[in-house]
Amino acid sequence: MACMKLGSKTDAFQRKGQAWFYTTGLPSDIIVEVGDISFHLHKFPLLSRSGVMERLIAEANKEGEDGGCVISLLDVPGGAKTFELVAKFCYGVKIEVTAANVVHLRCAAERLEMNEEYGDGNLVSQTELFLNQVVLENWTDSLRALQGCESVLSHAEELSITARLIKSLVVKSSTDPDPNLHGWPVVVYGRQLQSPGGSVLWNGISTGAKLKTASSDWWYEDISNLSLPLYKRLISAMESHGIKEEIIVGSLTTYAKKYLPGLNRRQSTGDSSSRLGSKGLVPTNILFGLLRTAMILRASPTCISNLEQRIGMQLHQATLEDLLMPNFSYTMETLYNVECVQRILQHFLAMDQVNAGASPNSLDDGQLIGSPSLTPITMVAKLIDGYLAEVAPDINLKLPKFQSLAAAVPDYARILDDGIYRAIDIYLKSHPWLTDVDKEEICRLIDCQKLSLEACTHAAQNERLPLRIIVQVLFFEQLQLRTSIASSFLVSDNFDGSRQLTSGLLTSNEGGWNTAVRENQVLKVGMDSMRMRVSELEKECSNMREEIAKLSMVKGSSTWENISKKLGFKMKSQMCSAQQGAISKQKHENEKVADKAKDKQGKLKKK
Repeated sequence: MACMKLGSKTDAFQRKGQAWFYTTGLPSDIIVEVGDISFHLHKFPLLSRSGVMERLIAEANKEGEDGGCVISLLDVPGGAKTFELVAKFCYGVKIEVTAANVVHLRCAAERLEMNEEYGDGNLVSQTELFLNQVVLENWTDSLRALQGCESVLSHAEELSITARLIKSLVVKSSTDPDPNLHGWPVVVYGRQLQSPGGSVLWNGISTGAKLKTASSDWWYEDISNLSLPLYKRLISAMESHGIKEEIIVGSLTTYAKKYLPGLNRRQSTGDSSSRLGSKGLVPTNILFGLLRTAMILRASPTCISNLEQRIGMQLHQATLEDLLMPNFSYTMETLYNVECVQRILQHFLAMDQVNAGASPNSLDDGQLIGSPSLTPITMVAKLIDGYLAEVAPDINLKLPKFQSLAAAVPDYARILDDGIYRAIDIYLKSHPWLTDVDKEEICRLIDCQKLSLEACTHAAQNERLPLRIIVQVLFFEQLQLRTSIASSFLVSDNFDGSRQLTSGLLTSNEGGWNTAVRENQVLKVGMDSMRMRVSELEKECSNMREEIAKLSMVKGSSTWENISKKLGFKMKSQMCSAQQGAISKQKHENEKVADKAKDKQGKLKKK
């Protein structure tokens, strides 16, 4: 650290308890009180260097008695510690001026009027010289001096010291890769030199090649030691100077993590920079951490609302762990803050509608499903469905609250309804006291046409679901199976034709022949699996038909009409029979396809 020594005499000051004494020469004739410390000094050294001390001593002499006076200094910048250095300077005792104390000394010198009128090389000029020629030229000293401004901020502001130090730091943060270098760096790398422009020099000639400079975040940790008011001013000055936003955001993140420890508890496995949004440069997990902290500290509703809106703008970059915010309110019974998540979702949907310009309902289903990458709205839908599954086991989570959040996601946003089906199933399992009407209401959120084959298989055997949903699932599962079987026919025919066209080429290619045999075997296994599933559907449909027939025999035809209405289908009593016949017919066709595949395989082996 740079320093400057003033004075030449040895230190004759001694401290005894709460008092300082100058131990050589004549006895003291003045007592200067600074705070709770008393300085027993002499009048002449003080009045010869300070205009303020000259006036105070003159006033004390007029009012006091012969033999000494007492002066109280209540507002000396830096207090007793700084006045000790001032007093030593007045006596010509050697003092050390450093970046840590120069601001206090400069402000105290100004306050005591220690200018050139009271001697050449007075404290004002000496400290100002040190500031300009040493401190402002060096990053480390400038930062240390700025920290010194915190305790004497009003005095430093009057002298523009704070502004000068901030300007110095801003310039150095954008130009100097090394905080210990003064001005433009000239770095030696072996026999290579780097010019001020950053290019490599060879025999004094610029080659145009650029050397790798230090990372732009080298100053993050340094300025994080500043108090919030000074840090805010420095960051604002950097922004005005044109420093890139992502660099400033990195510094803000470092500062927030240092003083809000909760931000470091839940870190993402990936790099936080990968989660920066197009709508905001602050990482989403950091925003969630700030929101949690604001809720814990009971921040103002405006602060919380602003954070929720910021998160909503980049909700598609959040993780499930981010959303699982505990409920910090004593008046709310749920474990997690579902209302907050719903507000964040509403902000996202409002922003998404503005950006879209038109409702995505106009898009074709094939366009949505066939999209090569998930859009933000589909990512959010998947995230909300996962969140609903996590909060569903909470027995205090009321049905309207669960249903409201689930229904807030637009239908077009869910490519598949497997996620919402899973969440609803967990909710039904954790809330077995729900009425049939409630179960019917919550299950309306599921679109059976958008369930995968695995989800359909699970739902068809799920006793927690209403009968209407099970029937719908069976119906759409049959449609999916028919589509799969038709696709298998198409693949089989294409495989037949391609094998005939390329038979001459495959005779000399053993690898291609083996591949064709394996594909045929895979096709046979897949068709066998579909045949077994069709048999299961036959049994389920037959059992359902028997149960419905029993109900109709006991309670009459009116009961059957009521059941038909409850199921949501306009079907006649022969529906299951017709459906079973169709399934049996399909089963017969499947067997024919399987036999045909076996014949083909036999022919392939003979050849």
